[in-house]
Amino acid sequence: MAQNDPNRVLRLLPLVAGGLGGTLLMLNRMLTPALTESQSRSDVVGVILSALLILIGLLWQRVQPTLPEAVTLIGEEGLELDEALPDAAKTELAWASHLLLTNTVTRSVVAYRQGKTLLRRGILAPKAEVTPGPILKRVLETGKAVYLVNLKIYPGRVEFDYLPENTQGVICQPMGIGGALILAANAPRSYTRQDEAWIEGISDKLGHTLGELIWDETDSEVAAIEG
Repeated sequence: MAQNDPNRVLRLLPLVAGGLGGTLLMLNRMLTPALTESQSRSDVVGVILSALLILIGLLWQRVQPTLPEAVTLIGEEGLELDEALPDAAKTELAWASHLLLTNTVTRSVVAYRQGKTLLRRGILAPKAEVTPGPILKRVLETGKAVYLVNLKIYPGRVEFDYLPENTQGVICQPMGIGGALILAANAPRSYTRQDEAWIEGISDKLGHTLGELIWDETDSEVAAIEG
């Protein structure tokens, strides 16, 4: 479903008024057999005003672009967590994913770390397993986020088969060592700079916390076996 633009009529008003005014002036000039000097001056002023209105309308179209169209992502809504995770890690993942789904345009969240899918939440695709492709591998190797503003124009979109098939935009955000958050949006070009900064902060905190929790859990299991 397309997002409604409440300013659509307002943005079109100068264009319509300028075009209508210019057309009426032209008709008036064509239908007037003899023009007086004062009428000629009035026509010049009218043409200038109509041109200014049209120019303002065009500028508004650029300064206030139409909102991107949103779609309903295909899939079932749900929450899946890796049962092998400690309870504290599950809580952290649930908290972070809830914030992302309720405070950004994100409609599907996948948390991946060191070969394991830790969480899937929101609109879920049939495929649950994350198979890193070139884009995700680059994020994991470089530690730098990738934002695909309009997924359908990227040939690499085929690697995101674990996201809803009609996903419109994707952010791959590093999450600690060997981890990443993959976020799916239902509209292209929908994440703002502020959203990206906020997502980065949540992902950094999540990566640090998960690293500590999972590392501590692994150490405890090793100690119990050795004991």
